[in-house]
Amino acid sequence: MEMKSLKPAEVFRFFDEVNKIPRPSKKEEKMIAYLQKFASERGLECKVDETGNVLIRKAATTGMEDRKTVILQSHMDMVCEKNRDVEFDFENDAIQTVVDGEWLKAKGTTLGADDGIGVAMELALLDAADIEHGPIECVFTRDEETGLSGAFGMQPGFMSGDILLNLDSEDEGQFFVSCAGGAGTSAEFDFTPIDAPQDYFFFELKVKGLTGGHSGDDINKKRANANKILARFLYNSLEKYDLYLCDIQAGGLHNAIPREAAAVCAIPMKDKESIRVDWNIFAADVEEEYSVTEKTMQFELQSESAQPKAVDRVVARNLIWALQAVHNGILSMSQDIDLVETSSNLASIRLVEGNKIVIKTSQRSSILSARHNMSNTIKATFELAGAKVEVGEGYPGWKMNPNSKILQIVVETYKELFGKEPKVLGIHAGLECGLFSEKYPGLDMVSFGPTLRGVHSPDERLLIPTVAMVWEHMKTILKNIPKKD
Repeated sequence: MEMKSLKPAEVFRFFDEVNKIPRPSKKEEKMIAYLQKFASERGLECKVDETGNVLIRKAATTGMEDRKTVILQSHMDMVCEKNRDVEFDFENDAIQTVVDGEWLKAKGTTLGADDGIGVAMELALLDAADIEHGPIECVFTRDEETGLSGAFGMQPGFMSGDILLNLDSEDEGQFFVSCAGGAGTSAEFDFTPIDAPQDYFFFELKVKGLTGGHSGDDINKKRANANKILARFLYNSLEKYDLYLCDIQAGGLHNAIPREAAAVCAIPMKDKESIRVDWNIFAADVEEEYSVTEKTMQFELQSESAQPKAVDRVVARNLIWALQAVHNGILSMSQDIDLVETSSNLASIRLVEGNKIVIKTSQRSSILSARHNMSNTIKATFELAGAKVEVGEGYPGWKMNPNSKILQIVVETYKELFGKEPKVLGIHAGLECGLFSEKYPGLDMVSFGPTLRGVHSPDERLLIPTVAMVWEHMKTILKNIPKKD
């Protein structure tokens, strides 16, 4: 079955078009050009701000001119992750989709439904001539995934609506009315390369095949972090052997739970068999610890050719100690609702040119002071190890509005359509609504979307039947928007 046969046809037709357009974060120029052409062909007003956000405005249908203006918003960029054995160029290639039962997936890469399916719904709405709605503004922000820079750069006045429907949530039947704020903390170790002993045993350690996922939304699912697992074994080995660290390349994007990690090391030749035994025992222990959440975890130890250089011994020791000590995962749960309040993700470790090792982490919290504390905890850990540390500016959370009129409409129309109660929740992830709430204090907002799983990883998949549910619900919401005050 191909995507063009899926329902609702108008939404999946545009999702197919969107997935043919390369749109990595910070490189959305082709998507921006597509949106401008789309608007021009339909005679719709379109504007692009200095940051690259796109707004397409459509007039009300006949008889709905007196309704409040609704903003429908999604982000145009996508997380670009692929399996190691897949050849794919995210800057030029079209996403290859496959239907697997009720799920839509991609072939070895992220699917781009986060948030391409939201973009597709907006395009289908703009293209339609048979949907009742008041004045609408469809907004497509850029670079949501790597820094929310589109929302950061948007100036007050770019949008003029009264109500905002954010189409960037991942569980049908769940409506989000608050989100966590976040910040990134990076650490940098400078080192002087030393000569690696050539009579040692050189080997590469690999941890791979982990589930991964979103570093906010999935942080409570007890999934393993490949970087922490690798660091744990390096720490154990450093205590036992004369270990040299030659290279380390671990993790990926700041907002993804790391799925793969690798390091090249050297130990005395006499310990060659001993470390293989240690690795096998370690692998068995970790597999037992994560027997429920990590069904496809793999551990590899392979011989490597001798490396000419290694990391300075003191820096290597301090790095490994810090990676063992640094917090990863949940720090605290909310005292009000069953929701993660504060967390941190050890996202990536890279030995880069210029004799540096760079570590990226991200912290999230629904309470600003708690997020500052979490960032300081990470900062202190790496500073104690001698690294230079920088905490990013961060982005704000979104506080629930208990008097939200749009939430009331969303909940009531959902119950009428589907005969069941939806869930109203907060989310432990950053939504652009947090920044919108700062720049547009009176904006009444809610976030929702179809069901996605495995986002920010090549396991990303979209539950096809939920797209039709969200599409019908969105049209019903638009029909029930109140009149202007």
